[in-house]
Amino acid sequence: MQRFGVALIIAAGLAAGCGGGSSSSSSGSTRSQAATSSQAGGGTQQASAQGKQVFTQNCAGCHTLAAAQSNGQVGPNLDQLKPDRATVRRQVITGGKPGGMPSFKGSLTNAQINAVAQYVSGVAGQ
Repeated sequence: MQRFGVALIIAAGLAAGCGGGSSSSSSGSTRSQAATSSQAGGGTQQASAQGKQVFTQNCAGCHTLAAAQSNGQVGPNLDQLKPDRATVRRQVITGGKPGGMPSFKGSLTNAQINAVAQYVSGVAGQ
């Protein structure tokens, strides 16, 4: 049985941090920072792709989210809510009120929950 509707107000936890670092004038340090930024961007893109896939497979049946081309009518419209990562993550883990959105804690991994939280919070309302 496929579970529909990822988090109404879904929360985040996959903080893909952008470390500013020190502002050194050495070219070696600049190259190192550029490589780190490039790797972080690639990881963020990969997480976003995974988040979109998790959303499409588990949430799109209930929630509207234009970026995922979903227009579910059961759960809240995420484009209107524009939830932040923490909210998405919390909602995915705990679910909604009884009879509402189910908890996905047992059916999604922590990485999948983090990815969908990052994805939804990043694209909702665009």
